[in-house]
Amino acid sequence: MITVNEYFDGAVKSLGYESNGKSTVGVIDAGEYEFGTSTHETMIIVEGEMDVLLVGEVDWKTFSAAQKFEVEANSSFKVKVSGQVSYLCKYK
Repeated sequence: MITVNEYFDGAVKSLGYESNGKSTVGVIDAGEYEFGTSTHETMIIVEGEMDVLLVGEVDWKTFSAAQKFEVEANSSFKVKVSGQVSYLCKYK
């Protein structure tokens, strides 16, 4: 089954699916957002560029196409994007 997710008044949209575990593929519109996690997440940037601030970090890090970052369960992370960014998120 495919699930449809929408956050931040439609500025972030994704489709959820299961294939070797749970995943979502989505698009983030330009802006600044904070996401919470309930499980471990691996975010892979498909297209575009995203600045990320992980909990406990002081400096923002930039990730672009084919790069990834991980976020622990029961945590959060902030993102800043200047244009649309597509991503694949894998959950553990």
